[in-house]
Amino acid sequence: MTAIHVRPSPDAEAIAAAVAAALRTVDANLDSFGDRYPDDTTAGDRYPPRPPSAGQPEGGNVGWTTSFWPGMLWRAYDLTGQERYRLAALSHVDSFAARVHGGIDLDTHDLGFLYTLSCVTAARRAGDERARDAALAAAAHLTSRVLPAAGIIQAWGDLDDPRQRGRTIIDSLMNTPLLFWAARTTGDERYAAVARRHTAQLREHILRPDGTTFHTFYWDPETGAPLRGETEQGHADDSCWARGQAWAIYGFTLNHRYTGEPELLAAAQTCADYFLAHLPADHVAYWDLVFGDGSGAERDSSAAAIAACGLAELAGHVGDPARAERYREAAGRILRSLVDGYSTGGRPGSQALIRHGVYDKPKGIGVDEGTLWGDYFYLEALARAAGPGWEDPW
Repeated sequence: MTAIHVRPSPDAEAIAAAVAAALRTVDANLDSFGDRYPDDTTAGDRYPPRPPSAGQPEGGNVGWTTSFWPGMLWRAYDLTGQERYRLAALSHVDSFAARVHGGIDLDTHDLGFLYTLSCVTAARRAGDERARDAALAAAAHLTSRVLPAAGIIQAWGDLDDPRQRGRTIIDSLMNTPLLFWAARTTGDERYAAVARRHTAQLREHILRPDGTTFHTFYWDPETGAPLRGETEQGHADDSCWARGQAWAIYGFTLNHRYTGEPELLAAAQTCADYFLAHLPADHVAYWDLVFGDGSGAERDSSAAAIAACGLAELAGHVGDPARAERYREAAGRILRSLVDGYSTGGRPGSQALIRHGVYDKPKGIGVDEGTLWGDYFYLEALARAAGPGWEDPW
């Protein structure tokens, strides 16, 4: 067999230093968090415990972001091979199993995020049967959120909630890998069929002709007719929420990887081209792409981290070498800007890996803070850049 030689990145030293800094923060957080889950965003560089909700105590496993913490532990294991990270990641399986089997806070499409990073990874990499069973239970519950006439997975809330009924959101493209895994694991292609139809509906309706995306879109739950696009966390219904566009780059690419459908690869490239054309000078997006340098708007470092991962993944699927290299180089520029200007540098006192993220600007939630998902995707981007030793969870 011919040896494959990986060309070192010109930023290899900077990436290595950034990895070391990120791991210092992960190590400190291992001690601080214990068996509790941190909140979605920091407050003054510190993650408070997750507030009580859904009948669970402070620090309980509720909400859509808890899996990003064990996800970071798996990426730390990829980067170091140290058994303590693997064991720490596996220690979360019981909590996620209890959540899905106990019916705790499951009225969300984000079961894909929650169980891909926490349990699918544990099943794949450690052969953990508890994790496999929990992930399959989550996939089955996710299919129960399908509105058959529309062929979409409802994003949020009880299926009878009149405000949420018929709504899906751009983030859902990152939740379908759980269904493709379930199809391969069980041999039941109904899981994959749900994912395919849902993704086709988003490509047709949530992706706009100009290459931008709606954050949310509604279908008539009875007839399946497409109704309207809106935003929940973007600047306006017709603007382009930066994190949503980043989800689209990564999500359409992943769904193409599972299906081979060229239309999904084209959609990913369309979203990537718009995103890159609307970046500021330092390559880290403002929270909505309608804003540019001089606007005074806040950045969203989490959108940048997601996009860096998505662009790196997209580059591996594009047939045109020049275009693939353009996406690969763009991913590198974004990551280097995060390293140089947004990383906390592993400094004591900060529990975030990167600063200057935005959760929900219109509601004033998590504005100019660290975010769990931003930290996770930053560490994933570092793992991708550091070399071939990382294992893709998606």
